[in-house]
Amino acid sequence: MQARRPPRRWLAWGLFFLTFVTTTLVGMNHFAGFVLDFVPRPLVFTTTWDLVRGGLWYSLSILAILGAHELGHYYACRYYRVDCTPPFFMPFLSLTGTLGAFIRIRGAIRTKPVLFDIGVAGPIAGFVVAVPLMVWGLAMSRVVKLPPNFVGLELGEPLLFQLVARMIWGPIPDGFSLNLHPMAFAAWFGLLATALNLFPIGQLDGGHISYSVFGRRSMWITIGAVGTAVLLTFHSMSWLVWTVLMVVMLAVFGPMHPSTLDEHVPLDRRRTWVAGFALLMFIACFTPAPIQPYELIRPRTPAAGVQEGQKVERE
Repeated sequence: MQARRPPRRWLAWGLFFLTFVTTTLVGMNHFAGFVLDFVPRPLVFTTTWDLVRGGLWYSLSILAILGAHELGHYYACRYYRVDCTPPFFMPFLSLTGTLGAFIRIRGAIRTKPVLFDIGVAGPIAGFVVAVPLMVWGLAMSRVVKLPPNFVGLELGEPLLFQLVARMIWGPIPDGFSLNLHPMAFAAWFGLLATALNLFPIGQLDGGHISYSVFGRRSMWITIGAVGTAVLLTFHSMSWLVWTVLMVVMLAVFGPMHPSTLDEHVPLDRRRTWVAGFALLMFIACFTPAPIQPYELIRPRTPAAGVQEGQKVERE
């Protein structure tokens, strides 16, 4: 038996620290935007720590959601003695401060139940952390009046996000919008990341789940999912990068998921029910237009929680 390669924990911790820095810096910007309430004006904090502390609302929340997701995969691998790396976070100074996180599975997964458990553990763990943070963050958000000639980005709301926002704040009057607290924005990104990972394609979590349930027939689901992503780019250009990545994945690895030894054995009933729950999670976290310029939707009535003060871009 080949010895397991030692985990590169120094790299994992180093990337985690860098991601903590980038998400905190981005979170400081989100917090400043939240305080501004869409109104451009000089903003002065009593101390620098007040701004840093505001950034931690975002960074700690998003790291908790992404970390729970990857640790779900990691501990499922450890449970089944499948060799894998520790979670690697990807720092990036952008709207979110990170490109997410991942683990690399280095051992063979020989049966569908093991593949299913490892694949579904991440989305469920991340979802369980994201939901209470979403409720907490939306409760700390506030309804504010949009200024004339507002310029910014609209965040498409997942169904679950819409439901909770409406339960807390009710209908948003015309000309007003829900200014999202940084924690609510972190939860929004966490839900979006969950939906993207649950796409039933290739080596994504959804691809593992789809293959575990449908076997070789999952190939047609993969092709259909990629086709759906292509169509979504015509609805919102924010899908373009993700769609290109999925098309490249399909071209490199092919539409067929790697086989397990029990490919023709049906998945047990309990795991089939869990797969149904994963589908409900995907529906609850999905949005057809994640991000788009507010100018494109200005004629419509602003919906609750879709305009984010932190993302205002002023000329």
